[in-house]
Amino acid sequence: VWALLLNRAFSVPLANYCHVGRWLRHMPEGTFVHPSIATAAQKRSECAVGWIAHYVIGAVYALVLVALASDNWLARPTLLPAMLFGIGTVVVTYLVMQPSFGLGIAASRTHRPAQARLRSLMAHTAFGVGLYVCAVGVSYVLRVHA
Repeated sequence: VWALLLNRAFSVPLANYCHVGRWLRHMPEGTFVHPSIATAAQKRSECAVGWIAHYVIGAVYALVLVALASDNWLARPTLLPAMLFGIGTVVVTYLVMQPSFGLGIAASRTHRPAQARLRSLMAHTAFGVGLYVCAVGVSYVLRVHA
């Protein structure tokens, strides 16, 4: 929702999860780092693989948050742990994804590194908000069905 809002209001381009799929689809061949993921050979079903991977990774992150949070956090979620965790996940983007895509550490090889970093940080902040909102929903369901 956040990405769509930024796209509609400010013409911020949407993330290209097809590149995530391309990256993953090259891995069985032993290629983990690309000079430029945009110019790497396209792979069959890369867009579907990328979108599925994006949501699976998000779900795994959510489970990690629940595992790391205090025992009663899911019963009574608070915003701060979800926000800190969501923002913290940007480290993987900066240190793994972007360098593997040929963009350099923290997008240092892009035309506008500060803008790329800020966009990633904003996306992961929105993810933190989403983690909190989902935890509130789960908490409600747990109370209603307890």
